[in-house]
Amino acid sequence: MENKKDIQLRKIEGTVVSDKMDKTVVVSVTTVKTHPIYKKQYKVSKKYKAHDEKNEYKTGYEVVISATKPISKDKTWIVSGLKEMK
Repeated sequence: MENKKDIQLRKIEGTVVSDKMDKTVVVSVTTVKTHPIYKKQYKVSKKYKAHDEKNEYKTGYEVVISATKPISKDKTWIVSGLKEMK
């Protein structure tokens, strides 16, 4: 039995809604959920603070963020890059 755990980094896509802080962006992630009884689908959005080392991502950019070790009280995500266009 191995002691090492295979940790798969969690990656999510979202839109930058604020870039006013130094080396930090706020990313809004929207998901679609279904009500368990009524089966109606609705959108839920959540905001994450992500680390942006070079201050290169501006408001409106579609980005991918990855989970990382805690950087500060609220920041546990890092910007991986721009979202790829299909």
